[in-house]
Amino acid sequence: MSQKHNGNYGSPSESKEDDLEQLLLQGVTLQEPDSVDTHTTRSTAEDDENEEGQLEADLQGALGLFAEAAQDMATAGLELGIGRHFACVDYCNQVAEKAAQSVSLLHFGRRSSYDHDLRALGAQVGAPAHIQDEMALLTPFHPEAFYADTPPEEADEVINAEQATSYMKSARTILRWARSIVLSA
Repeated sequence: MSQKHNGNYGSPSESKEDDLEQLLLQGVTLQEPDSVDTHTTRSTAEDDENEEGQLEADLQGALGLFAEAAQDMATAGLELGIGRHFACVDYCNQVAEKAAQSVSLLHFGRRSSYDHDLRALGAQVGAPAHIQDEMALLTPFHPEAFYADTPPEEADEVINAEQATSYMKSARTILRWARSIVLSA
């Protein structure tokens, strides 16, 4: 849930980011105006390097994947509200993955390959150590790994509401980190 909806307003830039996040959740896409001349001549080698890097970046893909992460965050809250605690933390795991992959799309123009170790994914996309720590907390909740030791019918009993709420906080922290990168691009 964004700060705007929970009544806690941050700085004006946070409010603008929350507004953009809400537009993305509603399916609005950002496109360059038709009048933008994308074939301008660059004058220095540094500008040429920047242009090449931008050609590799996938801003639309990054925004779309970030929007999916934001939607998954909302779904995690709904799952928590109806007592489906494992489903909640599974969505938190997905939030972390999609948020990091949105940064990957922005920086590298592709998703980073990884083996469901979210800390390693965070390191690949340049997440700071504290974000990697939050991602590591959510790694065990990939369904394939979780169900290896826990039968599906017992999953919601293994995680209580307090734990799920804590994992939501981790996912929200990761989402805000990605938002600061993807929405400012």
